[in-house]
Amino acid sequence: MKERAFLNVEASLTGRRWVGPEPEAARMAEAMVQATRLPLPLAQVLVARGVRPEDAAGYLAPALRDLLPNPMVLRDMGPATERFLKAAKGGERIAVFADYDVDGGSSAALLLVWLRAMGRQATLYIPDRIDEGYGPNVPAMQALAAAHDLIICVDCGTLSHEPIAAAKGCDVVVLDHHLGGETLPAALAVVNPNRQDEDGSLAHLCAASVVFLMLVEANRRLRLDGVQGPDLMALLDLVALATVADVAPLLGVNRAFVRQGLKIMARRERVGLRALADVARMDTAPTPYALGFLLGPRVNAGGRIGQADLGARLLANADEAEAAALAQRLDQLNTERRDIEAAVRAAALAQAEARGLDGPLVWAAGEGWHPGVVGIVAARLKEATGRPAVVIGLEGGIGKGSARSVTGVDLGAAVQRVAAEGLLLKGGGHKMAAGLTVAQDQLEPAMARLAELLARQGAGSGGAADLRLDGLLAPAGATMALVEQLEEAGPYGAASPAPRFAFADCAVQGRRIGDSHLRLSFGDGMGAKLEAICFGAFDGPLGPALENPGHQRFHLAGRLEINSYGGRSKVQLRLEDAARA
Repeated sequence: MKERAFLNVEASLTGRRWVGPEPEAARMAEAMVQATRLPLPLAQVLVARGVRPEDAAGYLAPALRDLLPNPMVLRDMGPATERFLKAAKGGERIAVFADYDVDGGSSAALLLVWLRAMGRQATLYIPDRIDEGYGPNVPAMQALAAAHDLIICVDCGTLSHEPIAAAKGCDVVVLDHHLGGETLPAALAVVNPNRQDEDGSLAHLCAASVVFLMLVEANRRLRLDGVQGPDLMALLDLVALATVADVAPLLGVNRAFVRQGLKIMARRERVGLRALADVARMDTAPTPYALGFLLGPRVNAGGRIGQADLGARLLANADEAEAAALAQRLDQLNTERRDIEAAVRAAALAQAEARGLDGPLVWAAGEGWHPGVVGIVAARLKEATGRPAVVIGLEGGIGKGSARSVTGVDLGAAVQRVAAEGLLLKGGGHKMAAGLTVAQDQLEPAMARLAELLARQGAGSGGAADLRLDGLLAPAGATMALVEQLEEAGPYGAASPAPRFAFADCAVQGRRIGDSHLRLSFGDGMGAKLEAICFGAFDGPLGPALENPGHQRFHLAGRLEINSYGGRSKVQLRLEDAARA
């Protein structure tokens, strides 16, 4: 029997059904309050995440030492670490071949900073997105092999059979997290929690986390030899940035990486990140939002539309003046990227709407669309439609595209299957994101086949997704203390969404801000009032309904946050949905 909708909201203003805690979860939350003396809203959030009363204290203060896996559980970690240490100790020539996104740049920076602390240097190589594409290529690997003793591929390489085979006379180690194929390339070691012969227990790690685990094992081996390795805790800001920017699920050790990494980042000791935070005008302590939407896009901008290695060079930089110049250049490129993205997004959405938005896959392809923004546009289409999305730039009869998925649909596996069947020239990725290359004359059948595979996983089978709420609050209960306590259950992000609460039967006063945003003041008649902000409200039904509500009262739903402005801080609701009371 279907549970009754929360506050009886079967269809909100945005068409969603509100779903609250199950009766059993509500009882468990009450029991947690009795056992722990935690406030009920926080207990509701913990129960929703499967936390038991006896584990609540540990969950609210996650210790990396308790959650960090033994690096040696990953296949090939032993030979990878041994070869890396041999090269570092022996002064061998090391090259780091990295992907051009935040995860790749952070992974490369981890190795470069660690080696620098050991008195060693390495060559950084990041392929050009347009000229070389993703991952190792034969000419680059041949050139690097001729001048180096060891090539370490980070955030790439798992499917690069031919390029790695071309690295004659040079050892290659792969540290990656992308979905592996049935066979592995002929590298000395392939460390990847998403190899087909792994058990999947660490499948949620990004590449930077895999690199960090190798450095943990390297330091352990150095200690056995009586040598003190570099400070690994100081590197967690890079791991946190990569984890959030690559949309890795904030579960288990990932949550601890981000939690500790944010503390390290708040010290502003890393020259490159400090310069980047300054150009991004970050004036508060770093948060997952800042990593994902302020810092990450700027690190990415070099790989998208500029010089591919700018982001990694900035993250590894120790020179104040050079870091400031790199950060300024990335900020400029990010502004240019936004303009290019806006044009492609408008064209892609119009094409997708004409094709239809009710299938298991939303896709668009256009001549001359910049390959550096197709991934962002795919993410926007996915968010707008609640369906997996693919956006492809066409040039010279070849399409290069990016795909983004929704929770519960393994996009990477589907893309890899279409590539194996010959409809794509190449393709791969992980559950939530993938890249592909397709001949233009195979575009329609390839997308049809991909849609068929995604439909089998349930993509596009429902309407607007339910809005899941953690509980009910009164405006008077939305205090600074509560928001601070809720933050202790974070950080929030992929697979660990920020808590959402409903406020019932409220009178609202709204005013438009700019073209599409809405600011509200609302209360329940009991004296206390709360402010709310809704970005993009006038791009949908919320703005028109709430701007001039008259005497109509509403249920409101969203996430609580602290708004700091002009030296003052107060609680506000980030409004996500509303329904007539």
